[in-house]
Amino acid sequence: MTQFAASTHPGLKRDHNEDCYDASPELGLWLVADGVGGHAHGEVASGIVKETVKSAVASGKSLTDAITKSHQAILKEIDRRADGSNMGSTVVVLHLQGSDFDLAWVGDSRAYLYRDDGLEQLSRDHNPVSEMLRQGILTPEQAAVHPERHVLSQSLGVSSNVVVNPDSASGTLAAGEQIILCSDGLSDELTDAGIAAIMAREATPQAQVDALIHGALNAGGSDNVTVVVVGTPSARPAAPHGGIDLETTQNIGHAVATNKTERVSHTGKVWLLVGALLLLGLWLLL
Repeated sequence: MTQFAASTHPGLKRDHNEDCYDASPELGLWLVADGVGGHAHGEVASGIVKETVKSAVASGKSLTDAITKSHQAILKEIDRRADGSNMGSTVVVLHLQGSDFDLAWVGDSRAYLYRDDGLEQLSRDHNPVSEMLRQGILTPEQAAVHPERHVLSQSLGVSSNVVVNPDSASGTLAAGEQIILCSDGLSDELTDAGIAAIMAREATPQAQVDALIHGALNAGGSDNVTVVVVGTPSARPAAPHGGIDLETTQNIGHAVATNKTERVSHTGKVWLLVGALLLLGLWLLL
């Protein structure tokens, strides 16, 4: 049986959690979905993604088809509610069969490959800043602080005008390698080097997940944070450190320094995406 662990936390600045995850080793399926759209809507959207993707993969659909189906399911729920909801979600999905894996994603929830020699991002964020980084227009340091780093070019749901084209990747998971799935509540707070250092320090997937979430909270905890780790760590002695109690971290908000730059809210992401679509529509009419 594949080793894995998963957990989610609302963070220190929000009173509810719009993230969700699924861990279904019997299907070889793990995912993280990060909802957008405000209280009582974002978590609905991410929940729809979770259940739709799981059901579609169980019935034999490809990951990209399953994700596209979840987009349509959110749009159907938006129409049913008729309350002006613009709820949506990102998603990153892992399907593992033996040692072979497939990944698919929409938005800025990420997949990483971790091994003893470092961390590699397998997914590519669906936003203009990520594209500028890929083209060499921006350095990683510039991209990390760019004011438009949270503007999504793709999101599930939100509007029927959004064109969803899931990206995908595949590979083989070797002994001692692990795949990390996470919402941007982790990747916004911790650098790749920081994530790798935590992964190297911990000896089990559960300890790694707990320590990554704790690290994101200590770095500010500005957003919901969800982490899934799949795979067996390489044999190595764990460095001594204090235990982590995630229930205690629910109440450490006042102990965290608050002088970090405030990040764009998830609702803000939705309006940025909707605004971009409206501008595109006006341009096409001219």
